[in-house]
Amino acid sequence: MKAQWTFIFILIFALVTAIFAVINVEPVQVHLLFTETTIPLILVILSSTLLGGLIVGLIGISKQFKLKRTIKQLEKQLNELKTGQAQPPAAATADVPATLPVESEEKDNNPIG
Repeated sequence: MKAQWTFIFILIFALVTAIFAVINVEPVQVHLLFTETTIPLILVILSSTLLGGLIVGLIGISKQFKLKRTIKQLEKQLNELKTGQAQPPAAATADVPATLPVESEEKDNNPIG
């Protein structure tokens, strides 16, 4: 359901951007790095929107690949620990005390302390 709402919002944004771009068709002067040119404002608006969408999409894809790689590594570690082939990393066990303190339920329910 979340994906459907996201798609609807993307369509609404695209429609609003297209209407805004069509309203603004007069030529404008654009200063590029080493040159200047005059192009219709509609092209500036649409190309800026497209470029922004591509940048956001590429960032999202790169984060997705990193997360998938992390999941694969963690699944591999979990399988190795389940089969007893590998010991947990020393850095992960060095910070964990041998016995964890047990807190009473009264302390958890007390909003002050």
